[in-house]
Amino acid sequence: MRPWLIAAGLAGAFGVGFGAYAAHGFPAASHEMEIGTKAAHYALWPALALLAVDRLSADGNRLAHLAGALFVAGILFFSSSLALKALTGDLAWPLITPTGGFALIGGWLALAVVGIGIGRKS
Repeated sequence: MRPWLIAAGLAGAFGVGFGAYAAHGFPAASHEMEIGTKAAHYALWPALALLAVDRLSADGNRLAHLAGALFVAGILFFSSSLALKALTGDLAWPLITPTGGFALIGGWLALAVVGIGIGRKS
């Protein structure tokens, strides 16, 4: 089983599905449509990054696994909270969105460090 590939597929499906809903389910040029589109975009880009994580973690690179975990957390917290806000107009836990944003930033930084060559399994 390849968990990062599964996560990439699920995040990509969420991004495309919610992006379509944002485009067709909300009034055109509405605030909800804008937030829904952002939710979709911030799921799709990390979904692509998770494809790289799947490949980079194959040799046991711990930082690649950390990057994957941070991307998944970012998608769950950031994208999902934006989607919820677009659907309901309310955000029950206001700190969850920035927490997800920091997780996404951390995922990208961890991926950059993997590129430097740190975190390889000895």
